Amino acid sequence: MSILSDMGTILSALASQDSFEITNALRSDAKWYLGVIALIIGGYLVSMIYRHVPFIERHLERTVMVYSYLAIAFIIFWGVVDRFVFNNQQPWSTTIPPFLFMVMAWFGASYNIRLRTHLSFSEFRTKMPRGGQIACLWLDFLLWFGFALILFVTTCRLTANSAANFQIVLGTDNTMQWWFLITAPIAAVLMAGRAFQNIAEDMRRYRSGEPLIEQAVIGGDA
Repeated sequence: MSILSDMGTILSALASQDSFEITNALRSDAKWYLGVIALIIGGYLVSMIYRHVPFIERHLERTVMVYSYLAIAFIIFWGVVDRFVFNNQQPWSTTIPPFLFMVMAWFGASYNIRLRTHLSFSEFRTKMPRGGQIACLWLDFLLWFGFALILFVTTCRLTANSAANFQIVLGTDNTMQWWFLITAPIAAVLMAGRAFQNIAEDMRRYRSGEPLIEQAVIGGDA
């Protein structure tokens, strides 16, 4: 009963949109139970969007990654030119790129779940019986979902805490850190969506008798 009460407190705090209240509400262990529910619902909805809107499925994470990388490269390049040519340096030129790298990394993690370039072990798994292969694929799903859950819950509280303390990006006057940090729980939902997408595809192949294990290629296409 206490867990349900704490879950209600968290939902009430989220509805209030008060970052201080949200931070306090997320101190309880109920955040993990609510996180599981939110991630299941969010991940399933994302997998449905990917299924019915192929353009988003193919380009969402890659677009975020590419533009984040280009922004990092431009800021660093201009920082070097500004420093050595104009004897000047923007104070935020060394603080914003790490946040952009974080955005790129988490969205890249989501995309690589789809590519199956992690937890692959394809040479080993192809030698296993079909039942063992599907068991390994379910293990992949549980591991990725668990990883996404940890990322989702912990970064939600981190984001709320950052907003409650009005943390700004060093070297700026009014650029808030939580504007970047909130992309981590969003990426966690996308990761859960990719995990659901993969296991749905695996079960379809299992029922139809198609090969379950394919060779994963780093840098390949989904």
